[in-house]
Amino acid sequence: MEENTIHSDDTKTRLIQAAGEEFAGHGFKGATVRDICRRAGAHVGAVNYHFGDKEGLYEAVLDYSHRMATQKYPPDMGLDGRAGPEERLSAFIRSLLLRILGEGLPAWHGKLMAQEIANPTGLMKQMIKNSIRPLHTHLSGIVSALFQKEGVTVETGSPALFLCTMSIVGQCLHHFKAKEVVEALRPKSFDPANIETLADHVTLFSIGGIRALAKQEKSKKELPWNP
Repeated sequence: MEENTIHSDDTKTRLIQAAGEEFAGHGFKGATVRDICRRAGAHVGAVNYHFGDKEGLYEAVLDYSHRMATQKYPPDMGLDGRAGPEERLSAFIRSLLLRILGEGLPAWHGKLMAQEIANPTGLMKQMIKNSIRPLHTHLSGIVSALFQKEGVTVETGSPALFLCTMSIVGQCLHHFKAKEVVEALRPKSFDPANIETLADHVTLFSIGGIRALAKQEKSKKELPWNP
């Protein structure tokens, strides 16, 4: 009995890992149970046995990949509490790019998020609750601190704060969703696989944009007719 349990658990894990690769590469609709089972070396009936159906397997993959990605590439990348908002933003961007552009298990999570955003399934609400919203809240705190450092206070939930977070994430997602276009247009000296270079650029570009917006906001407040 114990031997059967071990074998069963091993099959379940192999299915999750194989499905992670398939879902991350092809999305929920594009991945097939047959291909997943072939990659896992399991019988096609194993998915129904362990997860009920393809959607149950997808849900298990989302949970598994979230835990693995958070462990290896946390949004703060291990920074201590003394780090400034610029360092924290750099860490956040680097962790996101590693999750969506890297290879292997930790990169599943970001790729699954990107696939889900582009082609939502019935589990989108779960992903927003467990993954996207916590990351958005974390990034919003960093952006708010960057504005504060420039002498401008932005309210939580304000359009300005929201647009900044969307712009930062959008820059990162573009290199995943439009990688074929990036490859076609890139200059010879640019390596789209160089995550560190991309992270540095997105960080500097974003900080510059936030500083410009903060300067604009301060100028408005200095006008005598501005209510």
